[in-house]
Amino acid sequence: MKRALFLATAVALATAMPAFAHQKHYNTGHSGGVNYGGTVTVSCYRGPWNDVIWDRPNGVFIDSLVAVGYDLPTAHAIGERICRDPALVYNPDRLRAEAIRVLRNSPARRGKYHRNH
Repeated sequence: MKRALFLATAVALATAMPAFAHQKHYNTGHSGGVNYGGTVTVSCYRGPWNDVIWDRPNGVFIDSLVAVGYDLPTAHAIGERICRDPALVYNPDRLRAEAIRVLRNSPARRGKYHRNH
C-alpha cells in the first residue's frame, strides 16, 4: 500500500514539474526583438529566484543570432552575456538596449560552416 502511494505521488510530481517549469518561464522570463540584419529575438529563461543562478538564453535567442550570421559558440556567448546580467533582470528596456549595444560591438561574421551562406 505504501509503495503504491509513493509511486503514485512520484508519478504525479514528475508529470507536474515540466508544466510548472514551462509556466515559470512565461511568467517571469524576459524577451524582446532587436532588428539587426534580421530580427534577433532576445529571450531568456528566468529561474525561480531573484539571483541569476538559473538564467540562460532560450533556444530561440541562440537560433536567431545564428540566423543573422553568428557562429554557434559566439551566439551562445552573447546569449549568456545578456541573460545572466543581473542589471537586466525584469528590465526589458535595458535588456533591449544592452542587446543592441553588444550586437553593434560584435558584428556577425559568416563562417564557412554557417548554414545560410
